[in-house]
Amino acid sequence: MLLGVVIAAAVAYLAALFMLYTKQRKIVFKPNPTLAVLADYPAPSGLNPVTNRNADGLDIVSWYLPARRDDGRAIAYFHGNAGHHGDRVARIIPYAAEGYGILLVGYRGYGGNPGQPTEAGLYTDARAALDFLQDQGVKPDQLILFGESLGSAVATQMATERAARALILEAPFASILRSARQRYRYLAFDFLVRDKFDTLAKIGRVGKPLLVIHGDLDRTTPAYFGHMVFEAAKEPKQGFFPKDAGHTDLMQHGMPAAVLGFLDALGQGPK
Repeated sequence: MLLGVVIAAAVAYLAALFMLYTKQRKIVFKPNPTLAVLADYPAPSGLNPVTNRNADGLDIVSWYLPARRDDGRAIAYFHGNAGHHGDRVARIIPYAAEGYGILLVGYRGYGGNPGQPTEAGLYTDARAALDFLQDQGVKPDQLILFGESLGSAVATQMATERAARALILEAPFASILRSARQRYRYLAFDFLVRDKFDTLAKIGRVGKPLLVIHGDLDRTTPAYFGHMVFEAAKEPKQGFFPKDAGHTDLMQHGMPAAVLGFLDALGQGPK
């Protein structure tokens, strides 16, 4: 009888592992596949769709606003795991108002774009987006990489590959494995994780000026992940950890002012 219980428990455990392995991309990625329509959002004047063909042959639509500043600085904005790039228009308005160029980077499978999201796929989309900015005349000393939540892992990966002026991470997690262990303590193993998004392992290779932003009340991506990433990063770095902010309300707790202050304090020259 005891043996039967053990066997049943083992079968149930293996079934749970199998389900987690096969379903994990539906857990990690929450795209809105509906076409993102610019007219549906209170977009700043000059923001327009652009299409970039990536290395996989996919035509990915992003939304681009050229810089109006004398220094020509532009922000490549990599959004989080849910919705699509159109949902982030309100988030970039404070920076557009200061004349920063903005590229709201589109991902495969999001906002009407073709394909299915994966870690490697999002990196491919991001590279094509940065190539577009380069073609528009944005130089490394003018490029700001900004990653939100899951997008913080994409921005960090790009920061290990490309020269840029600075890196901004909003509500970053340490890695998919560490986040999975928080939720599935006895089911998360590295060999089962298909999309690693291991920001913690990469951030030490980034020598660019860094701003980490994380609300202490964040229940989606607990703030200790942001502190882990911050502590592992090289100087120069700044942290902004508002005590009353959660995961989605950082705009209401001083984030735009913190970002603009960080950017205003940057010197010249690529990193």
